[in-house]
Amino acid sequence: MDDINKARPTSHSYFSQRLKLHYLDWGNESAPHALLIHGIRDHCHNWDWVAQDLCSDFHVVAPDQRGHGDSQWALGSNYNHLDNIYDIAQLVDQETLDPVHIMAHSLGGTLASLYAGIYPEKVASLTIIEGVGGLHHWFKDESSTQQRIRNWIDNTRDLAGRSAKEYASMEEALQRMQKSNPHLDEQKARHLTIHGSNRNEDGSYSWKFDNYTHTRALYDMTWDHMTELWQAITCPVLLINGSEGYPFRIGQNDTDKFFQNVELVVIDAAGHWVHHDQLDEFLATSRRFLDKLG
Repeated sequence: MDDINKARPTSHSYFSQRLKLHYLDWGNESAPHALLIHGIRDHCHNWDWVAQDLCSDFHVVAPDQRGHGDSQWALGSNYNHLDNIYDIAQLVDQETLDPVHIMAHSLGGTLASLYAGIYPEKVASLTIIEGVGGLHHWFKDESSTQQRIRNWIDNTRDLAGRSAKEYASMEEALQRMQKSNPHLDEQKARHLTIHGSNRNEDGSYSWKFDNYTHTRALYDMTWDHMTELWQAITCPVLLINGSEGYPFRIGQNDTDKFFQNVELVVIDAAGHWVHHDQLDEFLATSRRFLDKLG
């Protein structure tokens, strides 16, 4: 699966809340639709190896979330789960993708699970890789209202003073990419670095994502709201986690009990990016799940 040039996607854009958002379309429009949603500070090309496999049987669409990749950054507001979900709803409706098979990673898995609970009739299946929705403390803050608002102001002000990290060369950025995921081989790391960075006017390189994605909206989904939506999902759900992945993932800590029709798989020798770390096993697992659906 190292050759990702067998099929080539085309780049497209759509609008959501006045933002121009980017997505890749891998063709095969008459096949069942598959929507691939990346995680925080990633981009649509994180799916290239998976999309290359799926596009023979599915119409694969892979968006850049707002503030990521080649999509516009949000101005004058934080990045909010509900705004991201609206972006998904816009793409599905504008491109008539339902019923859609959704495959999503990390934060994308959280968003996809919420979308599937809001619109269960539009989702044919849901595959979540290392979904971070199990982070209970993210959604149930016990601090006082005053302290929550002060923390949000302080964190946002701190981000306002940050500038994008610059790397003197592509090789330096590549080393940072490999450090963030030591399971990545050099070819995959280089591919992700090329597509995930911009060259600045002075010749240095910076990542494409907006620094403001580091903070969360002050008021967002609650834990009770999220688990209520999980219980409303009617499609089959596959949860895939890595044996060396992040803590508090969807499927851990008994969170799989909130899904009606769920299968949980843990893949060995894989970190948070399971679909990169153990690509062949991930594809075999996800294909078995999708093939059972006909």
